[in-house]
Amino acid sequence: MVMSASPLLVTCGLPYTNGPCHLGHLRTYVPADFYVRYMRRSGEDVVFICGSDNHGTPVVVSAEEKKISPRVLCEQYHHHFKKTFERMDVRFDHFGMTDDPTNHKRTQAIVRRLIENGHVYSQIIKQAFCPQCNRFLPDRYLEGTCPHCHKPARGDECDQGCGKHLEPGEIQDPTCTICGTRAEFREQEHFFFRLSAFDTFLDSFLSGLQGTENARNYARGWVKEGLHDWCITRTLEWGVSFPGHDDLVVYVWVDAPTGYIAFTEEWAEKNGRDWRDLWCPETSRVTHFIGGDITYHHCVFWPALLQGAGYHPPHAVVASGMLKIDDHKFSKSRGYVVWTNEDYLDRGLPSDYLRYYLLAYTSHTKELNFSWRLFQERINNEVVNTLGNFVYRTLHFAYKEFGGVPEGLVSTDIIETIRACIRDVDTAVTAYEFKAAVDIVIKLAAYGNNYIQTRAPWKQIKDDREEAEQTILDCLQIAQALAILTEPVMPVSAQAIWTMIGNRENLAGVSFSYADQPIQARKFDKPAIIFVKLEDDLIGNLEKELEERIQMLNKESCNSSLVSIEDFAKIELKTGRVIAAEPIPKSKKLLRLQVDLGCETRQIVSGIAKWYTPDELIGTDVIVIANLQPATLCGVESRGMVLAAGEEASLLIPKKSVPPGTKIL
Repeated sequence: MVMSASPLLVTCGLPYTNGPCHLGHLRTYVPADFYVRYMRRSGEDVVFICGSDNHGTPVVVSAEEKKISPRVLCEQYHHHFKKTFERMDVRFDHFGMTDDPTNHKRTQAIVRRLIENGHVYSQIIKQAFCPQCNRFLPDRYLEGTCPHCHKPARGDECDQGCGKHLEPGEIQDPTCTICGTRAEFREQEHFFFRLSAFDTFLDSFLSGLQGTENARNYARGWVKEGLHDWCITRTLEWGVSFPGHDDLVVYVWVDAPTGYIAFTEEWAEKNGRDWRDLWCPETSRVTHFIGGDITYHHCVFWPALLQGAGYHPPHAVVASGMLKIDDHKFSKSRGYVVWTNEDYLDRGLPSDYLRYYLLAYTSHTKELNFSWRLFQERINNEVVNTLGNFVYRTLHFAYKEFGGVPEGLVSTDIIETIRACIRDVDTAVTAYEFKAAVDIVIKLAAYGNNYIQTRAPWKQIKDDREEAEQTILDCLQIAQALAILTEPVMPVSAQAIWTMIGNRENLAGVSFSYADQPIQARKFDKPAIIFVKLEDDLIGNLEKELEERIQMLNKESCNSSLVSIEDFAKIELKTGRVIAAEPIPKSKKLLRLQVDLGCETRQIVSGIAKWYTPDELIGTDVIVIANLQPATLCGVESRGMVLAAGEEASLLIPKKSVPPGTKIL
């Protein structure tokens, strides 16, 4: 790896102070910590920054429910996340709050700069207003129907359908989430960021953006489709005040990423550094680790905002794949969630085991599936039986027969094997392929296991003590290299191995270049077993608790609110028959269907391309909502909705064949 003269700033997407930490959070933070540890020990000057995201309507809604102030709620969860990250050995140099004064000042300064540069304009818009609560309804105070795909949506995002950002006034069938009253639209002045003016800049920026390919490709798709200006103000009392308008606050997706800069300022002030060195020069290297669901904000909106305000845009964006629990879509409301503290750390389970699984299960950009049984298998087979077995049997034999590291020179082929391993790990980390890096290290442990098993020093020592010394010296060299290389993955266990071999310094400060330096003769104490198997009884209990939670929440969801027969009668359900189907260009999810409804043929756009090919749909009888307002998706008009159930979009079909257009009563 070629070292850079400029410092490297690494940030993580900010955890929202509206709920406790779960594995979905750690999908981002553990790989980022791994990367920071690795880069530091490779010789880089790295600053690791994060903080809590405190603003937005969900915080206000939750605080009102708990009858506490938003600030108190945010402080509670801020300390929760800070402590949880420490328990997971995710070590930030600074962990701030977006509601602290530094971020208020920095956000307002950036907004003023955008206004001065002509990138912000005012406009009178229609915004949802609740006559019962007597207030405007921004974002999470509002729910309704997405105007693009007609799925249920919240005020600023179609979170259950197409995922599109929704501007104020766009949502259909607006309803107040507090009192359930049907909202009405009223006029109000708001301010917009001219995102549409940055398409040329973003096209160039994305061509040079480092990081993961999934982040670049996703952002390119949005830029190619055409960018729309963003409303960057909200009618709330909680947040960063919009300059010159005390009745408005800055949209949370302006002040939250600005927190990266504010937190850098706070860190720099404490450490005698200049925050501008990390954010302003063209050589600056700001690397954002984020969840895949906020790629748009970090690869489109945020770089344009920085460019418009005169800052240097990010150097790299590393976007993780999503998380599944037991092959089900992650869902707190349905119970498919594993809470970091309650379900894991509070049980006394090692942080290192969870860190290993999150890094080694799959490529960082791919979907990660967590199940207790898979977790047990990976830890027992790879960490305990491969890495742990080799280290313990090597150290135990060395202590028993030689009292520590014997005199001698490590075999040349062992040194070369370790050097090759270091090169391969470096290549993988540079490409943000963290699983590949971990696999290479485990492969070295497997090599060590095979080496000690094949040479069998317990047999050699009976006939040739020097030959046994050579074998165990070689194995100790591998064990020391493994301690150095596994520290970014499992820092606690790696330090324990390092110390048991007789080293006194803190492993986190040891360069990777030390891994291939010949180990020196020394005495060390009797070693202990570091990695312990996860037993079936423990895993069985954890599986049972997860299943009970899922069943309980699903039972509660069955007791949904009732609707009147009059309301149901408004929905016109008919049978239809698919007579033609084709993919829609530039969309991986959507198919254009021609559906025979008896008296007419309807064009319907359906997001089922992942599960069905056009050919297999032709001739299929389906159930259609026939009286939906027309919508345009990816430039194609859709006049109805085909009904499907479950995460794999199982189409609802009549059990017996009926003529197309038959009304469902």
